[in-house]
This record gives sequence, C-alpha cells and structure tokens, in this order.
Amino acid sequence: MTQRPPYPHADLQGAATRNTTAAELLTAFAKSAPALDHLWRHIFDALADTPTLLTEIGRLRTELSTARYQRANLIAAIRATLAAHDEGEYDPLFYVRDELHAQHRADTRRAAGGGR
Repeated sequence: MTQRPPYPHADLQGAATRNTTAAELLTAFAKSAPALDHLWRHIFDALADTPTLLTEIGRLRTELSTARYQRANLIAAIRATLAAHDEGEYDPLFYVRDELHAQHRADTRRAAGGGR
C-alpha cells in the first residue's frame, strides 16, 4: 500500500550543478564588468545560500519519510488492535504498545546517531 507523494521531488543534485554553473558564469561576467561589483556581490551571496538550503531540503525529506513510515506502522498497529479486540484477544493493545516501543527505540537510535 505504498503511496506516492502528491508532488514531485526536486532534483537536488541538478540544482547544485546549476548553482555551480551560474556562479562560474557570474564570475566571468563580474570580471568583465567590475564597475558593478556591488551588484554582483548580492547575486553571489544569494547563490552561496543554495548549498545550505539543499542540505536542509535533504534533511527534511528524510525526516518526512521517517514520519510517514512511523505513521503507517501506527495505523497498522491500530488496525491490528481493533481486529484483536473484535476477536476477543486477551491483550489487544499489545500491538499499539509494541509499535510505540519500537518507534521509541528507533528514535533513540537516530538521536544517538545510529541511523534508522
């Protein structure tokens, strides 16, 4: 039941490459028009922000993916709990508790730098 996000992912590597190309072109233009140095500086400063923004987008994508995965697992645990309740199982909340504990352990590992 994998769902695709309703929006396309931007090509971050392509954006980084285009940013580098733009900086190289602007360097050539700036050398040919030094009288406009104060204007070139604004453009170079804006281009210098791009790598930081790309890194942040990558981090946020990872965080969003993790949140979606956890949400899907919680929904599955809730459905299992409801089915277990309907079937009269002794401890139907086991499924939700188990998933919450698993997510807590995963969060703790990520916070400690252990990845996913």
